[in-house]
Amino acid sequence: MRFEQEELVQAPAKEVVAPSGRVLGASEPASALASAPAWIRRHSLAILSHVALLALWWLASLKVPRFILPSPVETLATLAVPRYDWLRHTLVTGSEVFGGFLLATIIGVALAVAFNWSATVRRAALPPLVTLNMVPKVAMAPLFIVWLGYGIGPNVVISFTICFFPIVINTARGLKEVEPDLIDLVRVIRASRWQIFRKIELPSALPFVFSGMKVAAVLAVAGSIVGEFIGSERGLGYLMMSVQSTLDTPAMFMALILVSLIGVALYSLVAWAERLVVPVD
Repeated sequence: MRFEQEELVQAPAKEVVAPSGRVLGASEPASALASAPAWIRRHSLAILSHVALLALWWLASLKVPRFILPSPVETLATLAVPRYDWLRHTLVTGSEVFGGFLLATIIGVALAVAFNWSATVRRAALPPLVTLNMVPKVAMAPLFIVWLGYGIGPNVVISFTICFFPIVINTARGLKEVEPDLIDLVRVIRASRWQIFRKIELPSALPFVFSGMKVAAVLAVAGSIVGEFIGSERGLGYLMMSVQSTLDTPAMFMALILVSLIGVALYSLVAWAERLVVPVD
């Protein structure tokens, strides 16, 4: 019995032969993730969660009718249907989202800087901005269509109005977070107002600016789709409304996926810019 136990203890680990013919040790499969590309290791949990969500979607689609919940395969198959013209509608919605977001970023940051430089401007302009932000953007959409007509213009404006306010507020707050003692110190050495802004205030406010931009990136997509729902002849929102009457659920799901990808692309672009610009402590 003792001899058999010694044989079990001394037994070599089971070897695995790779397709290439190389013999893999028992510990090598555990190190597979460590040898994967850095971006896979960094986002491994996110990738697994998306795979799990896709599997749950597929399992759920087996139990319900197609017009209620199509399968992932049926949804992807709509990309091959020419009448949907996915590329054109996706480019239109993407242009509206990025256009509204870019306008909101430029004007929002500029207005926040004006608030920081002039208390008079802040007291005069901030209350009307807060009041306008309380107005439901869906209620404003028909007015923009009347003023600007059908097309990309009204949807860009709707996207702008929705994502403008978070950028203004976050940027203004970031500019106010600078320590007053630091401002007084550089004034002693005769730093100009522009130098104080460029060297101290703006770098300190950048984390707040990008926080507002991340929130705005999500809202910009919602603004564009709202505009396309109400009055548009192009775009993914328009396409969803068009196929709704025929209960073409796979096409609706595909449009939702593409809208989500536009939002993810914009958010990822902002996050990438933040890593480049904002120093890591």
